[in-house]
Amino acid sequence: MDKGQKAVVWFEEVTRKDIPLVGGKGANLGEMTNAGIPVPGGFIVTAAAYYDFIKKTGLQKKIKALLEPVDVHNSRQLQDTAIQVQKLIQEAQMPAETARVIEEAYVKMGKGLVAVRSSATAEDLPEASFAGQQATFLNVEGEKDVVRAVQDCWASLFGARAIFYRQEQGFDHFRVGIAVPVQHMVQSEAAGVMFTVEPTTNDRDKIAIESVLGLGEMIVSGDVTPDHYIVGKADVKILVKEIKKQEWKLVKKAGDHGKADNIKIDLTPEEQARQKITDEEIITLAKIGKQLEEHYDFPQDVEWATEKGEIYIVQTRPITTIKEATGEAHDIDAPILVSGAAASPGVASGPVKIVPDPSQIDKVLEGDVLVAEMTTPDFVPAMKRASAIVTDRGGRTAHAAIVSRELGIPCVVGCENATTTLKDGQIITVDGSNGKVYPGRIEIKSDVKIRARGEMVTKTKLLANLAQPDIVDRIANRDVDGIGLLRAEFMVAEIGEHPSAMIAEGRGGEFTDKLARELIKFAKAFHPRQVVYRTNDFKSNEYKSLKGGEKYEEDEENPMIGYRGASRYITDIETFKLELNAIKKVREEYDNLWVMIPFVRTVPELERTLKIMEEEGLKRAENFKIWMMCEVPSNVILLDEFIDVGIDGISIGSNDLTQLTLGIDRDSSKLAETFDERNEAVMISIEKVVRTCKARGVTCSICGQAPSVYPEITEKLVEWGCTSVSVSPDMIDVTRDIIAAAEKKLGVK
Repeated sequence: MDKGQKAVVWFEEVTRKDIPLVGGKGANLGEMTNAGIPVPGGFIVTAAAYYDFIKKTGLQKKIKALLEPVDVHNSRQLQDTAIQVQKLIQEAQMPAETARVIEEAYVKMGKGLVAVRSSATAEDLPEASFAGQQATFLNVEGEKDVVRAVQDCWASLFGARAIFYRQEQGFDHFRVGIAVPVQHMVQSEAAGVMFTVEPTTNDRDKIAIESVLGLGEMIVSGDVTPDHYIVGKADVKILVKEIKKQEWKLVKKAGDHGKADNIKIDLTPEEQARQKITDEEIITLAKIGKQLEEHYDFPQDVEWATEKGEIYIVQTRPITTIKEATGEAHDIDAPILVSGAAASPGVASGPVKIVPDPSQIDKVLEGDVLVAEMTTPDFVPAMKRASAIVTDRGGRTAHAAIVSRELGIPCVVGCENATTTLKDGQIITVDGSNGKVYPGRIEIKSDVKIRARGEMVTKTKLLANLAQPDIVDRIANRDVDGIGLLRAEFMVAEIGEHPSAMIAEGRGGEFTDKLARELIKFAKAFHPRQVVYRTNDFKSNEYKSLKGGEKYEEDEENPMIGYRGASRYITDIETFKLELNAIKKVREEYDNLWVMIPFVRTVPELERTLKIMEEEGLKRAENFKIWMMCEVPSNVILLDEFIDVGIDGISIGSNDLTQLTLGIDRDSSKLAETFDERNEAVMISIEKVVRTCKARGVTCSICGQAPSVYPEITEKLVEWGCTSVSVSPDMIDVTRDIIAAAEKKLGVK
């Protein structure tokens, strides 16, 4: 029988040419198997089996009837319909012959725990287009359970996200098939990842390997710091070995109903200290990495595991974030004192000043290196004087990271032990590009060219994220079309007093005047270019730290999702009016100051906020635009309703949107690796926002950190029709180049 008619094919029967039959994932497993890569064995339930199932059960008409009336932008209707369609598929009777063939294949492969994964397929459509939209089931055991998992994978082809994506892209739901690879689960003694290009410096001559004992999930979660090995690609020799202490590991334990659970096992002191894999295994892995890169003719991101002395490749994918080296590339040959996440690029040296509390910021003098557990707006005056910043906690969207990028100084965050390892007065060098701190003073020369204003023009506007008045003139002369995010928080912190306390003392006008004096510096420097001012988004804990704040602020368990943004404006109206009066005062001289409303949870909140603004004389006009931050998932889901209220633009706050979509504290160093704006759920949300704004004729910008970190996101924004991209000052020239290249590729004029 021709393999195209089979319900089941084995990995060795297929190659990457068989995507229509086995999908991208299945084709890749076959491709690696046939190339001699050590892949855990298995088989694939083909797309032909899925199509046969749909035909014999008569499901196509029923599914079409359910899908035809669906408005995919109506989230509730979409979710309800998706559940109905999936239930139809799950409850239908799989053809007996198909079920029998699957069971026989499972027995032939030796039974045991298997992974059952979806592998979508469509003509002329890459697998990446469907990444994460269909289901995966791990630790499945038993013939009947494997058959059930296959049918559940088929049902996942009609999940809400998948239906939405196909509808938006104009794909026929029934021309997209699904195959299901069934693969042995590796009971890993050690596991990890391998990059065939060194990921922080993009050095193509090096291979980077990370390893933990037990299951590889611990690397993804950030719960354990892995060993780190660097191997020279040319001679396959180990260049660097960083052995990290691992106190526990995850292993699988058989559970009920043929499933397996992960359990935590404490390691002995000897196990904690030892190297996770042998030098020989490191070399073997590197050779496999070279083989994969040569086979696919592109650098690879590889997942691997060891079992009973054998190395297995679980997955490989192309690395999509490679950047060419710039004048900032450098290697420092010195011992590392502490390391963390690279948060703001550059290298700087100076004496350490450890600041345990913002009340001690006066000890930081010009040129010192500020070292703290974490920074808040109260640290800003000291941050301005510092040559570099190092923190124990936080990720690349933490306060310290954002302010450092704006100030143009190096920053390393999430070091865990910087405040206890480093000593006051100690001279150190901070490498913010690579996330490392070294002893002594090390000089690095840079040949990076700063592009002047007007040097390059693109249709997609390039805006800057700013907050510090003292650098505004310098940034205004850069190649930038305006300010897309002017933060209020640092200016309010400089005022230093709780506005409610000032109102109570009859000094509300003083708050207004001080804020207006700062705002006018930005409006004047950039006139007539737009300056989009985000009204104050202080959280309760930040307000409480201001003078007089104790009286007006309650303690909140989680201020990040507490009393902030528009919720405050419509409750504490008198304080909001102080801010609105400052805006009006500036606009008497400079009409390029616009307003952006942050953290709007509901449509009524926006309506009430705009009503207050209008009553205070700030109404939308040709020369006065009002934008709304899009950073809460409800903004994405109900975007049309928010636009209907009456706004001129949307600015995507990718930091909070990612945090709230993935349920991750963006300041958590343990979860820093998981916090990723490129996660499919976040990217689907961003794409929906941009395309909806384009369809509705309102401007759409982005002011979160995503485009500053991931050029591929900027390219997608341009492709989808984003009208502007706003980035931190350190990324202005790079982002303009990315936009220009994307527009050229797309033929944008």
